Amino acid sequence: MKNRSSARFSTEQEGFWAGSFGDDYTTRNSEEKWVASNTAFFSRILGRTQGINTVLELGANRGLNLQALKAILPGAAFSAVEINPVAVGELAKLKFINVFQGSILEFNPASVYDLVLIKGVLIHIAPEELENVYRVITKSAGRYICLAEYYNPTPTAIDYRGHANRLFKRDFAGEMMDLYRDLKLVDYGFAWHRDPSCPQDDLTWFLLEKQKT
Repeated sequence: MKNRSSARFSTEQEGFWAGSFGDDYTTRNSEEKWVASNTAFFSRILGRTQGINTVLELGANRGLNLQALKAILPGAAFSAVEINPVAVGELAKLKFINVFQGSILEFNPASVYDLVLIKGVLIHIAPEELENVYRVITKSAGRYICLAEYYNPTPTAIDYRGHANRLFKRDFAGEMMDLYRDLKLVDYGFAWHRDPSCPQDDLTWFLLEKQKT
């Protein structure tokens, strides 16, 4: 497995996911069964929305979430930001996705999207950079934001597959709403790993909507 220099990234976490660990993650999470599970998962969330024609996923990996969203929103335009080159190669095979290769921290949207999704990604961001990522999310969103992450009422770090400082749990949605007062909570819920129809990785999801000023 080839190694890539992390010197060009501002945090250890970015280099970690851009390198061989991110390659292995992309290969490991390739089962098509997750597309069906994600379709059921997102159908529930999107039932609380309307008028979604453009979607951006931040940290899309190989596109399992976007494939599910495409099945629900066949007429929408889809874009993705992804840091890992192996995952970018997989995304490129899905011809319906406009892919931006690079770090979320460096992403500067040229337009806004009806829905911005981030799922299982904020938990891997360096805590000191979270406010920058929150800024990117809100700047990119024209109306809806969907966060699906591990929730904890107070910030905490846990080991991730034997690696320290690679997984952090906290109240991401609450922090965003405190920083951006124009964000309104539309709905939230929990997705259990033993759910019979749409198992997920024990994620708490939040659907936020930008209020017009």
